[in-house]
Amino acid sequence: MDISAPGSRQRLYINGQWIEPAGTEKVPVENPSTEEVFASVPSGTAADVDRAVAAARAAFGPWADLAPKERAAHLERLLAALSARAGDIAGTVSQELGTPLKISQRVQAGLPLAVLKSYVALAAEEDAGETIGNSLVVREPVGVVGAITPWNYPLHQIVAKVAPALAAGNTVVVKPAELTPLVAYLLFDAIDEAGLPPGVVNLVPGSGRVVGAAIAAHPDVDMISFTGSTRVGAQISHLAADRIARVSLELGGKSANVILEDADLVRAVKGGVANAFLNAGQTCTAWTRMLVHRSVYEDALSLAAEAADKHTLGDPFDEHTRMGPLSCATQRKTVREYIEKGLAEGARLVTGGLDARTPERGHFVAPTVLADVDPDSTVAQEEIFGPVLSVIPFDSDEHAVEIANNSKYGLAGGVWAGSEERAMAVARRMRTGAVDVNGGAFNPLAPFGGYKQSGIGRELGVHGLHEFQQVKAIQR
Repeated sequence: MDISAPGSRQRLYINGQWIEPAGTEKVPVENPSTEEVFASVPSGTAADVDRAVAAARAAFGPWADLAPKERAAHLERLLAALSARAGDIAGTVSQELGTPLKISQRVQAGLPLAVLKSYVALAAEEDAGETIGNSLVVREPVGVVGAITPWNYPLHQIVAKVAPALAAGNTVVVKPAELTPLVAYLLFDAIDEAGLPPGVVNLVPGSGRVVGAAIAAHPDVDMISFTGSTRVGAQISHLAADRIARVSLELGGKSANVILEDADLVRAVKGGVANAFLNAGQTCTAWTRMLVHRSVYEDALSLAAEAADKHTLGDPFDEHTRMGPLSCATQRKTVREYIEKGLAEGARLVTGGLDARTPERGHFVAPTVLADVDPDSTVAQEEIFGPVLSVIPFDSDEHAVEIANNSKYGLAGGVWAGSEERAMAVARRMRTGAVDVNGGAFNPLAPFGGYKQSGIGRELGVHGLHEFQQVKAIQR
């Protein structure tokens, strides 16, 4: 499907067919680098959700009854069809989100393909169950899953839900993000080409207020898997709770990157800045709080400024661009307000800020480093979702852990130390769902999710598969 052709993106994908939506409203899609609306998709209605859920409900029994190897074969065909579109995926996300193309190729396209590949293998595994005394404990699919996804990693977040849900034997209704819906059309083009049975996966774009709410409250949706803000996650939980539906939530973060005094300071600071500013800081796991031992604090600030200034702003299709725009004008305004608030609360501007030069067009904010940030201040406590790094000094390992855990969030984090043993001791005490030690690489097979207000449940790998399964005990 050519997403540049208007007709191809004015339909919904329900019951294995591209169909006309019930309503006539559209969701405009803006290029945040140029501020130009270049496309639109249908704005679905509650009636569209009803049709999609009915199709998923009808398809559930036959799909759940397939042998694991048969479901794996379907996912393998989907992987082949989606892999053939890797270039289009990267280009589409760069256009509708502004991620630099080099990063889109590696992350926005590469990561979901890696995740889907992992579930091809997991789907094929036969589960004979576990014997506990006189009980056989088996896992079974939950049923119809509603997947409500965010705009910052638009294809990855859909695949991280759809792939394990399908591998486990569920059927799915997907609502992509309003800001970045076009890449979902490439996925569903691949789904159609791969020949997945009708109704197994369905697409209803539209607003969270209408489509998201209709999915979350629908009596025939057995589980909601949501990624987005903590505020919206709470609303979805309330809607699902009214009918005791299962909920998996991947929410916000305010992750701490702890740099101990014996760490490789250059590597730790450069790695931390790159992490914090990936995707223009629009990453839930971003290490937006850099905690540095006081003895190396000023050196770390100089290194952070140097690294931040190398994040060249510009056209995402320019090979020299390292940071693109924020997703929309509202996000840009919000991030600038946070910078202003941080300075008003006593932070010191190291580089970037409100007066830094940015491209004339586009929703750009300069990569900003703030020093001497109070751990209780607004910029240290609230998720900014933009290229703003707060640097905070500490005096001991215990003090660092105390500051790192001083957050309502607990999604990710990092620790850098001269020895793995010391880093691990700090990592084990951090109340967060994932910690990278001395630059440990992201593992798409490891469980992903958070403590506290960062969410409920886990995605990726076998833990992500189990999230979409019920557990049954059969006594004999």
